[in-house]
Amino acid sequence: MTPTIVKAADAAQFLSLVPRMLGYRPVRSLVLIPFRATRSLGAMRFDLPPDDESAERIASTVIGMVCRLPDADAIAAIAYTDASFAPEGMPHRALLDALASSADACGIGVRDLLCVAADAWASAFDPANPPGGRPLGELDGDEARLIGLPAPDGDQASGAELPDCAPEERDGVARALGELRRALAALSGSGATAPGEEPPAPPGAAARDLGPVPGPVTGEPDETGPGAERVDPRALATAARLDDLPELFEDALHRDPDALDAYEIAAIGWCLARPSLRDIALVQWSGNLAQGDEALTAQLRWESGEEYPPHLAMRMWGEGDAPSPARLDRALQLTRRVAASVPGDAQPGALAMCAWLAWALGRSTHAAAYADAACGIDPDHGLSQIVLSFVGAAHLPDWAFRR
Repeated sequence: MTPTIVKAADAAQFLSLVPRMLGYRPVRSLVLIPFRATRSLGAMRFDLPPDDESAERIASTVIGMVCRLPDADAIAAIAYTDASFAPEGMPHRALLDALASSADACGIGVRDLLCVAADAWASAFDPANPPGGRPLGELDGDEARLIGLPAPDGDQASGAELPDCAPEERDGVARALGELRRALAALSGSGATAPGEEPPAPPGAAARDLGPVPGPVTGEPDETGPGAERVDPRALATAARLDDLPELFEDALHRDPDALDAYEIAAIGWCLARPSLRDIALVQWSGNLAQGDEALTAQLRWESGEEYPPHLAMRMWGEGDAPSPARLDRALQLTRRVAASVPGDAQPGALAMCAWLAWALGRSTHAAAYADAACGIDPDHGLSQIVLSFVGAAHLPDWAFRR
């Protein structure tokens, strides 16, 4: 794909480009644009600090992240704020000055320090700034010049909402999930379970966290005893697909999420609710099918007391080979559909996977929204808390700093 190159002649033109670079209009944000010579290397967005007391700490952290970009030799910084220029002049000037000091200490050049406020905009490098800043209308930009860049949509929080799911669809997934649990219980020879109750582990599988890695689905359910209930054949067929989890995860990844039926969504939701199975999906969706097979084997060996391979474990922390952004995005769309469709008590696992995938894509604001939603249902949810700690510490995946 050939990149679109748009040149900015002055600060106003540059500011008109930034929302299109990001794909949204930032609010209450600090945006840094790293440069290599005259080319931008993308953009970084951070929440504005609540006061000037944390300016030096924030500046040090942010410039430290820029230093991890091997090609970056300069930055431009923009504070987007609800505050006004009147009556005290440029808002967040202390933060912008602290960024300049930190950048200078690290040998990083500063192209511009800008502020877009509620009533005006200005550059800290412009000695001709009016006291109340410049009119915001100057930032509207030349639409013909920007035709190669998509128009911004919403702000940084936009797009994190789960897709719409009709009540009858959610009811269908809830029934499918209940039937799947009954099928697994029947196949394990333990009898059916009540709706919402977790079935026991299949023979030979050791329990971990919220559930086991399923063993081979073998045998027939015993429906001959008194009071036995017939298990839906679709649930038995879905349970059989758990025999090959990597194939289940890969097939779902390449399907239209809106075309998945209730049992397919239930199967993915059931797996994501179990950390041992969810971790296989995480490795595979951020890698490939072969790595999913490797993660499944590693998980089974871990259950038997062997050490889990470090090169697989490091993926969760954002280390290792860079994933395919397109593959991560497909996985995020899939897990968003699952999270929107499963019953509330089954949502945290899918929401946590949404959070991790969003974080892996560099969408920390969305990641925090999904993780917060999961913790609202289960305050002790492990992966959700991990993602929230990443976002709170401004920790990004290592691959975010590699071109």
